[in-house]
Amino acid sequence: MREGIAGQGALLAVPAPAEREVEGHGVAEPVARVLLETPVPHLDRTFDYLVAPELDAAAAVGTRVTVRFGAQESHGWVWERARTTTHLGPLAPVQRVHSDLPVLTAATMALVEAVAVRCAGTRSDVVRLAVPPRHASTERSEREAPGPALPTWDAPEAAAEAPGTGTARAEAPGWEAYDGGPAFLGELAGGGAPRAAWCALPAVPGVTSPWTRLLAAAARTALSSGRGVLVVVATTGHAEKVAEALRSALPGEPVGVLCAEHGPARRYRVFTRILLGRCRVVVGTRSAAFAPVADLGLALIWDDGDNRLDERHAPYVHARTVLALRSGLEGCALLVAGYSRSVEAQAYVEQGWARELRAPRPVLRAAAPRVEVPGAPELEAEGASGAARIPSLAYRMVRRALAAGPVLIQVPRSGYAPVLACARCRTAARCQTCGGPLSLGRSGGISCRWCARGVAAWSCPECGATSLRMASVGAVRTGEELGRAFPGVPVVVSGARADHGVVATVDDSPRLVVATPGAEPHAEGGYRAVLIVDASALSTRPELGASSEALRLWTNAAALARHSARVMVLGGAEPVAAQALVRWDHPGFARRQLAERAELHLPPAWRTARLDGASQAVESALEEARRAGFETLGPVPAPVVPGPEGQGAGAQTMDRALVRAPLARGRELAAMLRLRLRERSVRREEQVRIELDPTVLW
Repeated sequence: MREGIAGQGALLAVPAPAEREVEGHGVAEPVARVLLETPVPHLDRTFDYLVAPELDAAAAVGTRVTVRFGAQESHGWVWERARTTTHLGPLAPVQRVHSDLPVLTAATMALVEAVAVRCAGTRSDVVRLAVPPRHASTERSEREAPGPALPTWDAPEAAAEAPGTGTARAEAPGWEAYDGGPAFLGELAGGGAPRAAWCALPAVPGVTSPWTRLLAAAARTALSSGRGVLVVVATTGHAEKVAEALRSALPGEPVGVLCAEHGPARRYRVFTRILLGRCRVVVGTRSAAFAPVADLGLALIWDDGDNRLDERHAPYVHARTVLALRSGLEGCALLVAGYSRSVEAQAYVEQGWARELRAPRPVLRAAAPRVEVPGAPELEAEGASGAARIPSLAYRMVRRALAAGPVLIQVPRSGYAPVLACARCRTAARCQTCGGPLSLGRSGGISCRWCARGVAAWSCPECGATSLRMASVGAVRTGEELGRAFPGVPVVVSGARADHGVVATVDDSPRLVVATPGAEPHAEGGYRAVLIVDASALSTRPELGASSEALRLWTNAAALARHSARVMVLGGAEPVAAQALVRWDHPGFARRQLAERAELHLPPAWRTARLDGASQAVESALEEARRAGFETLGPVPAPVVPGPEGQGAGAQTMDRALVRAPLARGRELAAMLRLRLRERSVRREEQVRIELDPTVLW
């Protein structure tokens, strides 16, 4: 045992309190072991309470209860029922059972335990993600309503074939377009639990099918084996589209959409239907990864590199991690899918934990769009315009494409002029109140992007100049410039900060669609050309995985184009990522990124914990990690988090450090950090914020 955790051996050597049997007054298991709803780390254990005879039937394992803890009432969940207790005195009774419907199934509780252990968190925080707030009237109406008659499904033809026979029908391209696809479905049809990372291709008639159609075939295969299906996507809008596609492909099969944005009543209604076994196919956002689908057979996460699938609150777990743990615990199949390949998904493949589903090169060439990245010779041949943000060769491509239909222009920055700088010395303009960046709106007003305060007068702290210039151009300004370049052509701007917000779809009439990444509308029949500008803004950021994220966003935009369309990338894209897009070689790029991270001891090749907190608390945690033999980096000052009233009134100042361990010691690292949180909680010391395998390191 290492020195850093040797002190715990003395605690473990202390004899546990003797168990005693509790008189139940006719109740077979009168003791309810309750997990309290509290984020306090040292209270992350069960407490014994007495179940009165009148509550015996209602206080089942997994139900939500109210108990007295200390001087106040607390909510919690019945984690176990037993006849014995180690508590020496009389047991306090369970005061109230909120509902006799167990909202925590045995599978969910096992998953909650696994997530808490892996992420060094508390079970209460995980349950908060897994179980939506109760809506009593909705629960009552759903339990009283008769359950629907669920249809019986046969496996699709491709899934019923023996793996490797190659007898799937060529006139109906589907899973046979991918190496290992029919074998995956065949194993799924037989009740197996295959795991795979799937790089889907854009749909091309006669070559490849839309990924939603392939998902429907896989869902039907899982249903034919008597098991459920769970699909996790990044946004509510995307979940609705996928659910509609599944309803069309699986007529008569109830498809539930589980999203927090739908509100308490609608969300809890779908959750109750899933819990009662009335909904076997579920589509949702990141919290839906915990959905209590009975006998789960297939779990799919689409576009897992999207940071919206990463939980922002403790225990900071990614939906991909939840589904991976669930695959191991429940024996369900797992598909980590997308047009691109995340480094984390590639790590599953490299470790042999998941197989690879990938189209052979001839199919890829026939389905992937044509991507161009103009180099220095091409741009120099354009003369002076070659140095412009959008050179003349791009304008010619757009003009030709507009004769046939819509053209997409992806701009990495939203707004009008999101970054301003001093016109004389080029120093970035910052807010004098909170230190945030200043931006220019379409109306000409200057405001802070952090605190939203308007700025009437500004002077440069370096040279004293009072004039400003645009250091970057946003989507709104780009739309204005293109509107002047193509008079008479409609311009649609799609983005969170655009006047009309995010536009879902556009028709096939000629128009310019300017969109920020992730806000690109679907065009009827596909875009006739795609132009990606300011590529360096995404691909060369000083962040872990910046080039991988840029490649993912570029790929998602290119996938919206027609097969015959041209895709052009401008603005100094990172060369390796740009070439991966040209070759449509996302697994190769992810493999290279994973090898680089292994050399640098970075996630997912190594397990890494980011610690944030007061200097003394962070240094104390680092010292314990060093004694345990883990690698440490830091501490350094953490980035300033602006408070509600700006830096002066509400900013938090913290230190940040990293603790790293090889994968073989990952569980030990998480256990050490989790124990550290509990010890500091017991001593009422200032806590350290711990995030394992973060996407942002510094």
